[in-house]
Amino acid sequence: MVSSPLAIDVRRGAVGSLGSVLADRRIANEGRIAVAVGPGQGAQIGADLDLPNCEVFRVEGGSVDVANDLGRKLRAGAYEAVAGIGGGKTIDVTKFAALMAGIPMVAVATNLAHDGIASPTSSLEHESGKGSYGVTMPTAVVVDVDYVQAGPQRLVRSGIGDAVSNLSAIADWELAGREQGEPVDGMAVTFARVAAESLLHRPDSVESEEFLVALAEALVLSGMAMSVAGSSRPASGGCHELVHAVDQLYPGTSNHGELAGLGALFMYYLRARYHGEGKERMEAVRSCLLRHELPTLPADIGLDQEEFARAIAYAPSTRPGRYTILEHLALTEGDIRRSVGDYVKTLGS
Repeated sequence: MVSSPLAIDVRRGAVGSLGSVLADRRIANEGRIAVAVGPGQGAQIGADLDLPNCEVFRVEGGSVDVANDLGRKLRAGAYEAVAGIGGGKTIDVTKFAALMAGIPMVAVATNLAHDGIASPTSSLEHESGKGSYGVTMPTAVVVDVDYVQAGPQRLVRSGIGDAVSNLSAIADWELAGREQGEPVDGMAVTFARVAAESLLHRPDSVESEEFLVALAEALVLSGMAMSVAGSSRPASGGCHELVHAVDQLYPGTSNHGELAGLGALFMYYLRARYHGEGKERMEAVRSCLLRHELPTLPADIGLDQEEFARAIAYAPSTRPGRYTILEHLALTEGDIRRSVGDYVKTLGS
């Protein structure tokens, strides 16, 4: 059964609709609502809300411990629903806590850095690094363009990289279908592909309100694709194996969306180099990333070629059981170093 939000509101002033969304009897019958707010704009929005019977919880950080603590508070308060207001960490913590408490969750995004807004997963930090946890998809999604534009532009741009990386993830999923007999969900693929294609060739950028609406819709659609698939498969392939590898080997190097876009470009390069396919798609992805001032080379995220090659070699171990172009090629460390060198020489010109 496909799970999808009851409401998706993306526009200027959308936060003003939060009260009516939370008053929906499919979400809360009696109006006993909790609001989890992150630092910065999340706290600002939380302070401006006019919601009776609402209790506000401050969320600091994006760890499993923080999510468990919030979940316990939600259970103890017998809340009917919770709204998570802030960036990706706050929304991921709130999704996990809502699952613990067994209540609906409304996502109110203050930036568009990645597709976690409406995904059925939470990426949370723990003592060994970071892990992905299955959760329930948000019941409703609210994105206020005014707040998005007021945030760091780099975070908004990074969401483009995450959305466009769907194309590489789909190619990996289809490869797994051909080589491993893995079932491929056509509807999930369609959602994920439409999300990426809606941004790939657009000439405008994050300064445009129309573009921000398209980006928000693309990220929500990516979340729906994962919900349909029952996993992150349609939006996470070799590109995201690289994301996890860099996060673990070189913490703080770059943000999720920037790494996902760079990872997608490198995976297309491997397809072109070793299989003679995907060159046109590689060029389209590269043009998109450059147009939006996103990383295309290891040096753009502060890594040298040897460090990037190490991350590529380590990447498959981050998602055991997932079959992507990296597992398919099974390159030696020498092959990887040569590939990275040629990639930088070819795409850096």
